[in-house]
Amino acid sequence: MGSRPQFIDDLARGAQDAAPSAPLDDTALLDAYSRTVIGALERVRQAVVFISVERQLADQRGARRNVGGTGSGFIFTPDGYLLTNSHVVHGATHIVVTLADGARFDADLIGDDPASDLAVLRIGSAEPLPHVELGSSGALRVGQIAIAVGNPLGLAQTVTTGVVSALGRTLRSTSGRMIYDVIQTDAALNPGNSGGPLIDSAGHVIGVNTAIISGAQAISFATAIDTAKWVIMQIFTHGRVRRAYIGVAGTTTPISRRVQRFFGLSAASGVHVMEIVKGSPAALGGLRTGDRIVAVDDIAVDSVDGLQRTLDASRIDRPVKIAVLRGTQKLDVEVTPVEQTG
Repeated sequence: MGSRPQFIDDLARGAQDAAPSAPLDDTALLDAYSRTVIGALERVRQAVVFISVERQLADQRGARRNVGGTGSGFIFTPDGYLLTNSHVVHGATHIVVTLADGARFDADLIGDDPASDLAVLRIGSAEPLPHVELGSSGALRVGQIAIAVGNPLGLAQTVTTGVVSALGRTLRSTSGRMIYDVIQTDAALNPGNSGGPLIDSAGHVIGVNTAIISGAQAISFATAIDTAKWVIMQIFTHGRVRRAYIGVAGTTTPISRRVQRFFGLSAASGVHVMEIVKGSPAALGGLRTGDRIVAVDDIAVDSVDGLQRTLDASRIDRPVKIAVLRGTQKLDVEVTPVEQTG
């Protein structure tokens, strides 16, 4: 046999030189961003669940058949209450929840709110369950870390990362309803992510992953957790969400300090009215597109989410005073909300 080529000897010497003399601690190789993401995931991962459902649908001939579906969710109390998307479980005849450790439970639907695309489930367990900590979406800032956890395309416990891309978005759901105060992020979502948590760098849930725009890249949406907490309380109290409806679509908009001082406003933002439903209470009361809503019954309104929470069941079928900025004026418009249905 001939002598071994020189380049093989050179490769062998290079491998020996590159080999560490002692094993390194892997944590030393992680940068600050990686440590942040890993730490946040450790706080929530065991509470993220896989949801499978069965529905009965009728075909064109009226014959009924079972159709399956999947999604994500997360446990937010140790006694087994879960949050997910309404569109994941709406109309389901059977719901099964699979935990991160593989344990499976039948789930009961406690309440369903298509208007916010949220639903509350419960599973029974003899032992306390791992659960997330609900954060706050009110103090979010564009550019901060956003981490999505879920089960896209059936791939359990998938993690994607990005940033908060925008706040206060208004999104039309698959049912046609408007979802307000939505968080936009570039953390990648795919079918099956729906209902999973969007978390911040501390591992606190800041949103419920809801939707993507088909054909777009790096544009994903989550219902803000402050909205979710209000929906949860409504469901626990009434078994459903009761809302006063006025018929406007809007977006959160900043208000300059000069305007704040001139009109004596306490908030630095309001709601810019983008659309008014024909024949709605808002239309009948004289609200106009372009108005900026700043208060309801003298309660400051600083966001779309704040407007929705202010228009609670106590204001159904009674006149309310809505303060708006219109051009260079501050006006009061009287509107009588009705109960939102459907």
